[in-house]
Amino acid sequence: MRLLFIVLVAVIFTGCATKDPYPELSSAVGNSKHSTRYRIAPGDSLNIFVWRNPDVSTSVPVRPDGYLSAPLLEDVLAAGKTPTELARDIEKVLSTYIRDPLVTVIVDGFVGNYNDQIRVVGEATDPKALLYRDDMTLLDVMIGVGGLTEFADGDKAVVVRREDGGLKQYRVKIRSLLKEGDISANVDMQPGDVVIIPESWF
Repeated sequence: MRLLFIVLVAVIFTGCATKDPYPELSSAVGNSKHSTRYRIAPGDSLNIFVWRNPDVSTSVPVRPDGYLSAPLLEDVLAAGKTPTELARDIEKVLSTYIRDPLVTVIVDGFVGNYNDQIRVVGEATDPKALLYRDDMTLLDVMIGVGGLTEFADGDKAVVVRREDGGLKQYRVKIRSLLKEGDISANVDMQPGDVVIIPESWF
């Protein structure tokens, strides 16, 4: 009986000493700065303004296939372009019908490309995909999803990031950041990151 007790104690302490399989995401790992120019995506809403031609000016959505259709415009590719690039393309098409058209494209309903989003799943108050912004940090992301639920194990959260042609996982300490104000846990995010927040076991 005593031998069995010793074995159980050894198993428990061995389990407690198990190393976390994920390295912690620190500022040294996640501090690369990304500067993104917004590129139009399927589902975005666009205002196309043609100077001195109100009959051609219009508001249209970008179709799921990435194209748009508007007066005098048929199947113009919009997805993947900046608003300025799309405006120049539209000017080329309209120049067949209008002399020296001047076009401005304004995006007023943002969806964003998948590669430019940060997805938060698990025990966030409002799990969802957020559009990446320049210099976005973990704190910005957590504010965007309303923080943690009461059942979240925030310090066991993981960021899945595409690096070197594969996926890598890093530990982040969301609870320490939000509840204890540990600013060292406020790491930089990157476009395409996935934040996974597990449920606490107790």
